[in-house]
Amino acid sequence: MTNYGCAKTFKKYWGYESFRFCQEKIIKSVLNNEDVLALMPTGGGKSLCYQLPAITREGLTLVISPLLALMREQTAGLGKKNVLAEYLHSGQTQREQEILMDNLHYGAVKLLYLSPERLQNKRFLGENQHT
Repeated sequence: MTNYGCAKTFKKYWGYESFRFCQEKIIKSVLNNEDVLALMPTGGGKSLCYQLPAITREGLTLVISPLLALMREQTAGLGKKNVLAEYLHSGQTQREQEILMDNLHYGAVKLLYLSPERLQNKRFLGENQHT
């Protein structure tokens, strides 16, 4: 993994020296811009397989999840690691959503968690055409 510059990032943010079964292979594939379908059991370390590449690469990573509780948990965990992660949900005020969209536009967010239906929201899609 050292040739991808992820080993130091992995150690820095997660505190581990080695990956679980299949994680390294999945992460390498993601970093090589390959299409990846990874089926892993609950607690198998799926989140790391997209979070680590997201942190090490430039730009925004979109995470699509139907579970608001998961979005909340993941963004809180990443926040504790000083990773800029947000989730967009219908419970936010319009002003909170506008601030989030501005942060997205100016590159202040590394991972954005969205529900699947948000991808069909014309207002959301329209606001992001300039990003």
